[in-house]
Amino acid sequence: MENKKEIITDLHIHSRFSRATSKNLTLPNIVKYARIKGVDLLGTGDFTHPEWLKELKQGLKEKSKDGIFWYKDAEGEFPFILSSEISLIYSQDGKGRRIHILYLAPSFEVVDKINAYFDTKGRRDYDGRPIFGISCEEFIREMKKISDDIEIIPAHIWTPWFGLFGSKGGFDSLKDAFGEQIRHIYAIETGISSDPEMNWRIKDLEGKSIISFSDSHSYWPWRMAREATIFTGKLSYKNIVSQIRNNGFKATIETDPAYGKYHWDGHRTCDFSCSPKETADYKGFCPKCGKPLIIGVENRVEELASSPAGHMSLGAKPFYKLLPLHELIAYNLDSNLNSKRVWAIYDELIKKFGNEFEILLRVDKNVLVKELKDNPKLAQLIVDNRIANIKIKPGYDGEYGEIILQKKQEEQKKLF
Repeated sequence: MENKKEIITDLHIHSRFSRATSKNLTLPNIVKYARIKGVDLLGTGDFTHPEWLKELKQGLKEKSKDGIFWYKDAEGEFPFILSSEISLIYSQDGKGRRIHILYLAPSFEVVDKINAYFDTKGRRDYDGRPIFGISCEEFIREMKKISDDIEIIPAHIWTPWFGLFGSKGGFDSLKDAFGEQIRHIYAIETGISSDPEMNWRIKDLEGKSIISFSDSHSYWPWRMAREATIFTGKLSYKNIVSQIRNNGFKATIETDPAYGKYHWDGHRTCDFSCSPKETADYKGFCPKCGKPLIIGVENRVEELASSPAGHMSLGAKPFYKLLPLHELIAYNLDSNLNSKRVWAIYDELIKKFGNEFEILLRVDKNVLVKELKDNPKLAQLIVDNRIANIKIKPGYDGEYGEIILQKKQEEQKKLF
């Protein structure tokens, strides 16, 4: 594992101690499904929470002072990096700000110092992602006093409610948010509703690493690592952080941004969504209830973009645009994600090919066709998924996007 060429990594997950998360998020369950998904390295999530931190210290062991902590079970060992997310809610320039930040720590000793700092600011025992009334700039300054090895990454930067550039409570630039501490921001997290192409259009992000993680609230494989970053080389905290800071990672794995819960504008309670152009036609108001629409990610990107769609920034990394395998199977069966029928097919494919990313990315299409000879439509969906050839009805105001069209009429000929 130490010399693995590719390290598929999800450093933004949560524990069962965070609000609106699965109550079965335990280390054994997290590790079990990370292996099924094909993940090589996870973040622990939520190290600010006292109970979860206690479990982490009991269940994870560092073998060589390299910032990698190992969980051991009957299947072997699985590696983690210490990670957490913080919610900063405060006022700046006469506007309320709501910002989520992902951050990584090299050791439990550093984690203890971080938590000691938070204890001077308020409670951290009520939620795995606690809220503090401190600014982004102050947060970075205090973290860097503790250790320069702490890595700080603005999380899901476009989501309306808690994204750095979000339409509700966000900023228009990194400098406005971080002030002089901007020098410590090396990377941003795309979030489910945006992809690298959208972020390449933002001049303010030039020179920043554009990375992706899931922000998963459960261990299910259609949530964990639905977005991930592929690192290379030695499995160590120093190597991972170096690749984040120097844009040295290999690629990212993204969902189609339309799949995200905040891609388009709309109102969930009105069952209404629309594109940015339509929002302009409606003058920003919902045609059903007359109230202001929740402005989504695509609209906000268009507002801040300085380059046209299709622009590729210097240092741009390749990325895979993939829907989770469960989504493809559920669509094929016209069933829900967690049905027995979907799990039966999923489990058979995992048994045959080892893990989900192997199926989504690597298995030869002819092998897939042979294995799925009784279900050629599913084989075709998996191949279409690899080339982002699946149409999605965009998500909005907290509703996930949905597959709505498998292929155009002229493309329905047999592919294989």
